[in-house]
Amino acid sequence: MRTSYKVSFWEIRPNVGGPRSRNAGKVISYTVRWLVAGREKSQTFKKSTPAKNFLSDLRQAAKNGEEFDIDSGLPLSKLPPKTEEKPARTWLEFSRSYIDMKWPDAAPNSRDGLTETIATVSPALVHEDASGAPDPELLRRALRAYYLAPQDREEPRPVGVAEALAWLEKASLPMPDVAKPTNVRAALNALSRLLNGKPAAASTVARKRAVLHNAFEYAVELEELDHNPIDKVKWTPPKLAEEVDWRVVIGPRLMRECLTAVTYVGKRGRGRRLRALYACMYYGALRPAEAVALHIEDCHLPATGWGRLVLCRSLPESGSRWTDSGSTHEQRGLKLRPLAEVRTVPIPPVLVQILRDHIAEFGTAEDGRIFQTERGGIVGSTAYGDVWAATRLLALTPAQVASPLARRPYDLRHAGVSLWLNSGVPATEVAERAGHSVKVLLQVYAKCILGQHDRANQRIDEALDD
Repeated sequence: MRTSYKVSFWEIRPNVGGPRSRNAGKVISYTVRWLVAGREKSQTFKKSTPAKNFLSDLRQAAKNGEEFDIDSGLPLSKLPPKTEEKPARTWLEFSRSYIDMKWPDAAPNSRDGLTETIATVSPALVHEDASGAPDPELLRRALRAYYLAPQDREEPRPVGVAEALAWLEKASLPMPDVAKPTNVRAALNALSRLLNGKPAAASTVARKRAVLHNAFEYAVELEELDHNPIDKVKWTPPKLAEEVDWRVVIGPRLMRECLTAVTYVGKRGRGRRLRALYACMYYGALRPAEAVALHIEDCHLPATGWGRLVLCRSLPESGSRWTDSGSTHEQRGLKLRPLAEVRTVPIPPVLVQILRDHIAEFGTAEDGRIFQTERGGIVGSTAYGDVWAATRLLALTPAQVASPLARRPYDLRHAGVSLWLNSGVPATEVAERAGHSVKVLLQVYAKCILGQHDRANQRIDEALDD
C-alpha cells in the first residue's frame, strides 16, 4: 500500500441537469474533489448534506495528520477492514488430499506407486532456506509408513519419524511456489535418482513422472494451480526401452528341456507343482498374475486336439499394506481391460496335456484355482521366481545361464508371443490372444520377429541382379 500526507481539497461542485434532461437547470448531484500526492480523486452524492459530511471527514483526517491511501484517496481510518487471506495449502497438505482422492479406486500396486512417488518428490519441494533436513531415507520411510497412506495416519510415530515429519510440514512449499520451473525441475530430478544418488531405471522414472503429472492435473482441477507446470519445463527423461530384448526369447526345444528340468527342483514336488504354470506362460502367453489366477472352470481341455483358456481375472501381487483385504494378492480384472471383459486364448495340445496331467496329480484349490501351494495358498512371485532360477541352472549351459535368456518367468510370455509372430500368425490375432493392442504388440516385439533380415537381403540381391 502506498500512502501520502500531501492532501488538498476543492469546494463541493454542484452538478446541474443538462438541457435535454427532465431536471434541466436543477442541481441533481454533488461531487467532492480532492488531491492525494497530486492525483485527483472524487466521489459524487445525490444530496448536499452527505457530500458536506464526507468532505468534513476528509479534512478532519488531514488535520489530524492521518496518512491517505494514494490508490483509493481515503484516509487509512476510512479504508474497509482487511480480510485475512487464508494461506495457500502446502504441497505436503495437497499431496495427501490427492492420495485420498485416488486411493479408493486404485489397485494395490498403484497405491504403492502413489506413495512412493510423493515420498520421492516431497523432500525436494521445500523452501530454499529450510535447514536441518532429516536423513533422506528416514524422511521417505516416515512419509510411506506414517503420513501418506490413509490407514497409517493414526499410527503412533516414533520420535525420529515425528521430528522428520514436523520438519517437512514446516518446510513444504505453498502450492503457488511449487509451480515455479526451478521447483518442478527439482521434483523431476528427485524422481530420476535413487536414494544412493544413482540413476533410477527409465521405467521407474516414467512411472513416477506420470504420477506427478496426474497430481498436478488434480491441482489444476481444484484451481490451486492455473496450469500443469510440468508441461512448461524442458526436461528430458531417460530413454525408456519399450522393445523386448530378443535375447530373452527361449525356443521350443530348450523350453521342453526346462519343463523337464523343473520337475527335479525342490523338495516334495515343489518344481512339479509349477511346471504347468510355466507352460501356461510359454504356450499360452499368460501374464504370471493371469496364470496364478487360472481356475478349473476357465479351462476347456479336450482329450485330443486344441483347447482354450477363457481368462477373466488376475491375481497381481503387492505388499499386504496396500490391499483392502490385507492379503498379498487381490483379485482384479484383466490388465488394461474393463472389469467384466474376458480374453479367450486357444492353447495347443501340448499345453492341454500338461494341464490335464497337473490337475490329475495335484487337483485344485478349494476355490477352483489350478495352481496352489502345498497348503492350498496362492503361489507367490518369490516361489515361482526361485524355482525358475534353479531350473535355468539345471537346463542351461553356463553361458546361457549368464545370458539374458529366459532370465525371468515373465520372459516366457515374451517367448510365447514371439513364437506366434515368427510362426506367421497375423498381428491382429496375436494381439487378441496376448491381450495387447496391435500397435503395442509391434512396438514391443519388433526385434523378436526373426528371419526378416535374410528375406530383405534376398530381395535386395534380386533387385541388384536386374
